Amino acid sequence: MILWLAPIGAFGAMAGVVGESGKAAVGEMLKLMFGFYVTCALFIFVVLGAVLWLVARINIVSLLKYLAREFLLIVATSSSESALPNLMAKMQHAGVDRSTVGVVVPTGYSFNLDGTAIYLTMASIFIADAMGKPMSMGEQIGLLVFMIIASKGAAGVTGAGLATLAGGLQAHRPELLDGVGVIVGIDRFMSEARALTNFAGNAVATLVIGTWTGTLDRDRARLVLAGGDPFDYSTMDDDTDVHIGQPPHPVNPADRLQPTPQVDLSQYAADGSRRTDD
Repeated sequence: MILWLAPIGAFGAMAGVVGESGKAAVGEMLKLMFGFYVTCALFIFVVLGAVLWLVARINIVSLLKYLAREFLLIVATSSSESALPNLMAKMQHAGVDRSTVGVVVPTGYSFNLDGTAIYLTMASIFIADAMGKPMSMGEQIGLLVFMIIASKGAAGVTGAGLATLAGGLQAHRPELLDGVGVIVGIDRFMSEARALTNFAGNAVATLVIGTWTGTLDRDRARLVLAGGDPFDYSTMDDDTDVHIGQPPHPVNPADRLQPTPQVDLSQYAADGSRRTDD
């Protein structure tokens, strides 16, 4: 409850202390949040949807419905890392070869952070305008390229985007670093959109790479995404192909110990030689 209500408290403190200017600032931050969510939605349905259809002939809506439970998990945790095992299992279930899933998905979680790249760019432009130091179009394009690179390798934990934003501004525009505090109150609300976009991008990338490398069974993918073979979450506990990404069951070494063989000492003489019966 504290984590969810703290940003709202920050809004109220700003509006109460600063007065009308604080209310205006809150309104501008709400515009940033709305614009960021709309941008992420357009990126998923238009850009990713077009790429997925042109390459794999798969509808982006059917893929999102297939991963609906994972999206709910991401919204609850504000991090796409929590859905990593499920994504790997479901991509294999949808017909992507295990070797492709094992390479593309973990790599994408570090280098294919579409939502983080969008967030870094929009937040930087917002901070520059808020501090009275607007950027020209050339500076915005340079910032876009820089932030796309800066987003690579960003940790996929809640709040990592804000830390990456501060580091990126320190390297690209140090005079804007103090403005990071302006969006601290709304970063928590934009974290879900970042994680959802990152997750959707990695799911699409897996199917696209599987198509390019010939490791995607398209008939199987169409069947699964159409609901013909629903994913069984209980199989993630079995020793099957979808077990990838799941921690192994703990093994007690004592269970593998064998009883010590018992030796009949009466068969040996005092000098250690074995007796022989006549």
